[in-house]
Amino acid sequence: MSAFLYDLQRPECIHVLINHLPLTGLFAALLGLIGCLTIRKRAAVSLGMGLVSLFSLSAWPVYVYGEQGYDRGYSMADQDGDAYLDRHKELGERWIWLFYLTAGVGAVGMAAGWRRPKWQWALALATAVLAAGSLIAGAVIADAGGKVRHPEFRNGPPPAARAKG
Repeated sequence: MSAFLYDLQRPECIHVLINHLPLTGLFAALLGLIGCLTIRKRAAVSLGMGLVSLFSLSAWPVYVYGEQGYDRGYSMADQDGDAYLDRHKELGERWIWLFYLTAGVGAVGMAAGWRRPKWQWALALATAVLAAGSLIAGAVIADAGGKVRHPEFRNGPPPAARAKG
């Protein structure tokens, strides 16, 4: 138990522990939202948008803990793993805004549904499209991240080194 508690104090361990939330949670929430849109129940659609917002927003702590654990991850990886870690970081920095936008549109849609029901459907569709985009971006980010410490997942040369500065 003490080893587990020690790991909870290390940002790279927390990153690894929670990094599935923006993908698996968002995927399940998106499926739920699509189902709610199909049955056309306002309260259910609001719940679906709320879940999409929650799991999209879960990308924020994943991103923060990933940033905090970057140096330690870099020191543990081999040379090819370092290249994948740099790519993973670059992709995360490039696409985190999409998760935030998805969370925001879902939250606005959820709130707007109570005051302007006609807006709810358009915002729910926009939330679903953004969630699908976030899932695609997240899958690409996660692919690079999975190759950092798992050479068995590497199916080609490492990403080219980017000029830093």
